Amino acid sequence: MKIISCNSNRPLAEAIAAYLHLPLAKAVIRRFSDQEVFVEIQENVRGEDVFVIQSSSFPANDNLMELLVTLDALRRGSARRVTAVIPYFGYARQDRKSGPRTPISAKLVANLITTAGADRVLTMDLHAGQIQGFFDIPVDNLYGSLVFNQNIKERFDSEKLVLVSPDVGGVVRTRGMAKKLDADLAIVDKRRERAGVSEVMNIIGDVKGRQCILVDDIVDSGGTLCNAAVALIEHGAEGVWAYVTHGVLSGGAVARIAASPLKRMVITDSILATEALRESPSIEQLSIAPLMAESIRRISEESSISILFN
Repeated sequence: MKIISCNSNRPLAEAIAAYLHLPLAKAVIRRFSDQEVFVEIQENVRGEDVFVIQSSSFPANDNLMELLVTLDALRRGSARRVTAVIPYFGYARQDRKSGPRTPISAKLVANLITTAGADRVLTMDLHAGQIQGFFDIPVDNLYGSLVFNQNIKERFDSEKLVLVSPDVGGVVRTRGMAKKLDADLAIVDKRRERAGVSEVMNIIGDVKGRQCILVDDIVDSGGTLCNAAVALIEHGAEGVWAYVTHGVLSGGAVARIAASPLKRMVITDSILATEALRESPSIEQLSIAPLMAESIRRISEESSISILFN
């Protein structure tokens, strides 16, 4: 088994390799003067089981292209099997036609990854479950709750705890966590007037005097979670926290979260932390390296991954 890291999140790749007691394979991934991506694998991969670690986070197109060129290099180097390990799968929010003459970009990206040479994909908290069906190769989709649940148990009183979905689309994810934690469920009913702007309309469920945890897969601008936190406080919540798998946190999101009623936001390191995020007292990162590494080990050994979900 060999592990190769592209450039999007090398600290995570190093942590995964350390957990597995393996060195990262030697590879050069650089740019020509016109920013074309060039990849050279500097050790033999013929007949090897190779895992390429790359999140397609900002800059999304550059990181995606790095992944595609690396997959092609490994295929042409006669690797036995190549698994694309994509902790954060970019373009996942474009999972359906949102209007006339619009693309389904998540399907396009799935085709590109398969054509480039991936035999399998390992990812975490896909924005929509149907994206697994966009691939014609096996896809293992891990859950951020496997990292979050223990942290929540250690910090909160289960009797006062209520897990809150910030929108109707996230109810299945939030219900699953609530069941594991033996907690109540609430839903924020919101109406989105236009892209990037959300308006909270109503709270479904009892949150008065409760410790509320907002659960989501992606936080981008932070507007939805901040508006939800305001609505929960207005409905009598004792305090509001957020647990989100992928911290995209674009623009002024970090400052927006710091100024919101959220006591703390917990995210994973699926996306490399910016300097603003590292310095923020309002945001905390949990590592997914042990979970990803254990899944990689099980894929290589041809053993069950689903047992990790129990």
